[in-house]
Amino acid sequence: MKKTAILSFLFLAAIAFAQGIKFEEGNFKSILAKAKKENKLVFIDAYAVWCGPCKLMVKNIFPLKPVGDYYNANFVNAKIDMEKGEGIDLAKKYNVKVFPTYLFINGDGEEVHRTIGYVEEKDFIQFAMDAGDPSKRLTALKQKFEKGEKDPEFLLNLANLTIYNDTDFSNKVIERYFDSKPEFTRDNLGLLFQAMKSTEGAPYRIFIERKADILKMLPEQQYASMDKNVKVNTVMAKAYNTTTKKLDEAYFLAETQKFMTKDEAENLLKRVKASRALKDKDFATYEKITIELNKDTSALSADQLNSLAWNFFENVTTKSSLETAVKWAEESVKKNENYANTDTLANLYNKIGDKKNAKIWAQKSVELGKAAGEDTGDTEKLLKSL
Repeated sequence: MKKTAILSFLFLAAIAFAQGIKFEEGNFKSILAKAKKENKLVFIDAYAVWCGPCKLMVKNIFPLKPVGDYYNANFVNAKIDMEKGEGIDLAKKYNVKVFPTYLFINGDGEEVHRTIGYVEEKDFIQFAMDAGDPSKRLTALKQKFEKGEKDPEFLLNLANLTIYNDTDFSNKVIERYFDSKPEFTRDNLGLLFQAMKSTEGAPYRIFIERKADILKMLPEQQYASMDKNVKVNTVMAKAYNTTTKKLDEAYFLAETQKFMTKDEAENLLKRVKASRALKDKDFATYEKITIELNKDTSALSADQLNSLAWNFFENVTTKSSLETAVKWAEESVKKNENYANTDTLANLYNKIGDKKNAKIWAQKSVELGKAAGEDTGDTEKLLKSL
């Protein structure tokens, strides 16, 4: 009886799983060929392994029967990690900058529609229906905008669809939207902030012109902080040469001191140099500057401390520096014990050769992770190795 019940459960579970989206195996070229042969669009879940919303889509939305019924009937579906293999080139080709991004591609490899983020079942199906309707695709929406469409709801939707992959166009949409002086809401204010990359664009002009209205939505200190961040980003964009990978430090210091003190500007420059060194894989420089900058970490949050510690775990080999990172991780755990920072602490202890403490904290991390519904696979692998 027990064996029969188990088999029945497994059979039902298999049926339930099959009800969701069926993702094709094979490379992108073969998937495109299949789509062209079947006269369908390709639906791509463009994801990254570390992306939380991506995991939630896999868990909550992709397995649903109505979602599977529609996507399997109308598209050739593919899941592609944009940070591995051919996904790296596809991310560049289709300008994928945030995860998850959902792309609809025709058989010739041309993008016809897209959206981003965690999407609930009803909206996820509606979005797919829009992708199948030429009059509702992104290309058609752009044409409608160019013809002078001013409907606020239309403009807000179009701005959200293009903000991450077509900045110049999105800024034009945002400018037209806010020219009608709409009342600020959580959604449209969030859109404005996302678009505000530089002091030279329309979003920043709106941010300054409508300061009084924005201050009804958030504290003045937060407004000032955002203003400073945009100014810093603008200076950084001009100071850093992406071709030579050189930073004009004199220019950076001169320009940032127009809106902050000399000490603040010099400290910020060090942080910028540390960040660039990490991105350029100059780990020795990153290690040296980061140690110097973080002699006093009392003001840092648990997340900030965990980020510092994890970066050292991944990129630093000097034992004394790794021992400093252990202290950062311990401080993070004291401030807010969670799956992430206990996992970091376990990995750091293992890296410096302290297997006993590594095992203790790996066990703790797995317990916390399972309780929080996290994927604890990597931590469990560490635990088995100890």
